Amino acid sequence: MIVRALHSVGLRSAHLHALSLSSVVLCLALWIRAKTVDQQERGNAERRALFTGLWAPTLWLIGDSLRDRE
Repeated sequence: MIVRALHSVGLRSAHLHALSLSSVVLCLALWIRAKTVDQQERGNAERRALFTGLWAPTLWLIGDSLRDRE
């Protein structure tokens, strides 16, 4: 149902796979940035980076589902 809606909107598997790889790059950038903040704010910055890294497998699997639909 969700895959059908995403497909009808115009999203394709390549879009979701690119977003997945972009979230990995964003995670790494946030992780590197977390090393530059002071100790009190570092925990929050690292959690933000880890949260962003969790998007990658979800987006990749949605992209796989769209590829099967295509």
